[in-house]
Amino acid sequence: MTIAIYPGSFDPITLGHLDIATRAAKLFDKLIIGVYDIPDKRLLFTTAERVEMARQAVTGLPNIEVESFTGLTVAFAKKATAQAIVRGLRMSADFDREFDMAMMNKRLFPELELVCLMSSLEYQFLSSSLLKEAASLGGNIDDLVPKHVAVALKNKVRR
Repeated sequence: MTIAIYPGSFDPITLGHLDIATRAAKLFDKLIIGVYDIPDKRLLFTTAERVEMARQAVTGLPNIEVESFTGLTVAFAKKATAQAIVRGLRMSADFDREFDMAMMNKRLFPELELVCLMSSLEYQFLSSSLLKEAASLGGNIDDLVPKHVAVALKNKVRR
């Protein structure tokens, strides 16, 4: 069984993330979305909220699971018996960052491969940070996230 992990903070999960996850799920027997529990980073949503939003977003996709993790991504990959890490690339700057991480991960876990998928055209501009900023300023983000995420995001930024 080929297993891949798709790690990230997913604060919150967007349709761009789901596009990458759905496409990656076609390449592997099992894809695990790894929601990184970052204790020292200020995020809008808690880890439990981010995991639940991701789980709801992938309902109906039988070979995708969602788990939280802490520590090194390669340790999470080893625990999951993954053969690959999946990452989405939106622009060339993403490649530079991913390349550096890939080289470190390869050093720490040589058997682990990196699979990068290019973002679909309609999501190349989309980031969780930009999405949160637009939502906090009253922008319409409904066509950029699943419905349940749009509701949660609007409720968070209204506070």
